[in-house]
Amino acid sequence: MAIKTILVSQPKPEGEKSPYYDLAEKYKLKIDFRPFIHVVGVDAQEFRFQKVNIPEHTAVILTSKTAIDHFFRIAEEIRFEVPDSMKYFCISEAVALYLQKYVTYRKRKIFFGKQTIEDLVEVMKKHKGEKFLLPCTDILRDKIPETLEEHKYNFTKAILYKTVASDLSDLEDVYYDMLVFFSPGGIESLLKNFPDFKQNNTKIAAFGPTTSNAVIKNNLRLDLHAPMPNAPSMTGAIELFVKEELKKK
Repeated sequence: MAIKTILVSQPKPEGEKSPYYDLAEKYKLKIDFRPFIHVVGVDAQEFRFQKVNIPEHTAVILTSKTAIDHFFRIAEEIRFEVPDSMKYFCISEAVALYLQKYVTYRKRKIFFGKQTIEDLVEVMKKHKGEKFLLPCTDILRDKIPETLEEHKYNFTKAILYKTVASDLSDLEDVYYDMLVFFSPGGIESLLKNFPDFKQNNTKIAAFGPTTSNAVIKNNLRLDLHAPMPNAPSMTGAIELFVKEELKKK
């Protein structure tokens, strides 16, 4: 069965240029975008239950722009004025630059890795004496705290935001040839919104090993897994899949 319609479980790309738009045009596909999950902040009361004392920390590990937003939000809610001496260790330069929204960038001690937690712990080596705060979501990947523990960093996890299922009830009678997922939360949202979901001929594409495992664990059929050696991006993997389907016609 040729793929004609695809639902990507992410927000619509900003701007007019996106590999998805090129893909849609090239193969005459209808590609829609809809976030299956969204983030909600933990309130001050819930945060206090965690018994995390932010003022005793000298550095913050920031793994995303969302983590930055919620770190400064909770600081404001608990009336903690973040000192100028606070050090920021960011997973990438893009995340570090986002700090400009909250602090005077050039006047702060800001460090960043290339993209992974392994890169970042190398940068942190010269700052072993710091007490690190790790603002995170309730579904933080184990790899991050495990890597920090392995390198014997003194850190505290603080759950400042949660990932929850979005309301997808308006999609109940809408059918797509392919559903594209990027996180286990997306799979959970699908099944929470549609507990009687039957996959039938719908193809499921998943990005990354944890998402792929979530598909299989929930007794769904994994039709497309990305990244692949010859297709590092999801759009590249979808294109290869569509080409193969067209050959079968």
